[in-house]
This record gives sequence, C-alpha cells and structure tokens, in this order.
Amino acid sequence: MPPTDISPQDQVAILAEALPYIRKFHGKTIVVKYGGNAMVDERLKQCFARDVVLLKLVGMNVVVVHGGGPQIEQLLSRVGKKGEFVQGMRVTDAETMEVVEMVLGGQVNKDVVNLINQAGGKAVGLTGKDGRMIRARKFMLPNRENPEDHIDVGQVGDIVSIDPSLIGLLDSGAFIPVIAPIGVGEAGETYNINADVAAGKIAEILKAEKLVLLTNTPGVLDKDGNLLTGITPGEIDNMVTDGVLSGGMLPKIASALDAARSGVKSVHIIDGRTEHALLLEILTDHGIGTMIKSR
Repeated sequence: MPPTDISPQDQVAILAEALPYIRKFHGKTIVVKYGGNAMVDERLKQCFARDVVLLKLVGMNVVVVHGGGPQIEQLLSRVGKKGEFVQGMRVTDAETMEVVEMVLGGQVNKDVVNLINQAGGKAVGLTGKDGRMIRARKFMLPNRENPEDHIDVGQVGDIVSIDPSLIGLLDSGAFIPVIAPIGVGEAGETYNINADVAAGKIAEILKAEKLVLLTNTPGVLDKDGNLLTGITPGEIDNMVTDGVLSGGMLPKIASALDAARSGVKSVHIIDGRTEHALLLEILTDHGIGTMIKSR
C-alpha cells in the first residue's frame, strides 16, 4: 500500500524523477554489498529486498554480496569462542572457519535468498566455492607499525581470480545472484574473504556501473563527524594516517578505492539504516552517503 500522505501528483513526480536513472542504468550491473543493520532489522530487510527486486524488474543486473558478522559472532559465542579482529580483518582459525562457512554459506545466504524471493524476485544463493568462482590464497596482513612484518590471520583469503561466468549465466536468466564471500584455494582449501573486498573485486571483474556498500554509518565522516559526500585517494590516505579511518572501515575504503581505480564507474558508501537506501541512491536526484572518486 502506498503511503496515504503522498498525493497522486507527488507519486507521479517521484516516478518521473526516477525515469532518467532507469534509462541510464538499464542493462548495467549494480553490485551491492549487503551488511550491517540492514541485515538484522526486519523493516530494513524488507525494504532492501523490495529495492533489489525493483531494480531487477526495471532492467538492471543486480548482484548481491553479503556479510554476516553479527550472525557469526552469535554462533561463535554459543560454541564458547570470542571473535578477534586485527585492522578490521577477522582472525580465522580452523574452528572459526567452520562457523563462518556454516553461517555465511548456509544460514545467512539462504535467508537473503528467501527475502528476495518473497519480495517477488528470483534469487539464487552461491558461495565463491561454487564453480570455483572465487579463487583465493592465504592472506598475510601487513603490519602497519612494521611494514616488513606480516600478521598471520588464519584462513583469511586473498583473492587470486574471479570467474564471472556463473554470475553472467544467472543474470541472463533473470536471476539475482546472492554470493557468500567464501573462497577456494588451489588444493580445495576454504578461505574467509572480507565481504567488502569480495564485492569490490566482483564489481571490477563485471565492469559494474556501480558498487554500493551498505554500512551502519551515514558514509565516510571527517574528524568532526561531518559527512564527506565525495573524497579522493589522497584525502583518504591522510585520514588513515590521522587515525580518522580505522577498524572495519579500512577494508571497506580500500576495496572501494580499488574498484574506482579499476573501472567501476561510481562507488558509494551509504547508510543501510535508512529505509530504501538503494532506491534513494540509484533512482533519485538526492543521492546519499559518500562517493569515492578515482582521482
């Protein structure tokens, strides 16, 4: 049911505002990293699913890459383990990897698929192990305090290559791929891939029109807490050096920058706590969040 406080004339104006964006992005690929509050708040989950279905119905190829941090933490807690992070990366020993794969490839992936299907879409769940789509090797985290030193964070993967053929097959059949960021090694090893990094690399390989990262913040904030609507790589470097950007925002920013430099036309970090954030960003004149500029 449409909101009763919006007049028919206003509804028509909203549709008219969306038309040039529908035309511009028809047939283009939009990669969406789905995470944060948008994954756990019931109203936001419904809004996200409807947004994805609408974008698909008006002719865009939507690819969803999801995280699942809160769900992983819940299951780790139930088995008596505490999650550990270094520079925004989850330390993943063998036991933690079992939990990560169970949650991301099973529970969360199926929940997202079901959400989109209930909203009228045709979603198909995948992990990076399906068809060896995301090939990875062990990732050693550079130590920021000593660049010559590296930190072992366990079964965390560094993406070697992505085979987009399975995604393309689903797109051509009007399906919506929903991808859990789990990679496979040369000998069949399982690797935990940061979801922001996976979304960025998938967007690069697909030559996406947009990469949209849903977060629990309004976007990238300066040291005074003000939203930066557009930032450059140099400005980001200064913010990292000054400690303005840290923790989970670091891999997000890094993947956004890599994608922008590698041909993704626009990269946006937006507030997933806003209802219909995807539609506001893609189909209106009033884009929200931060746009990452390539230069």
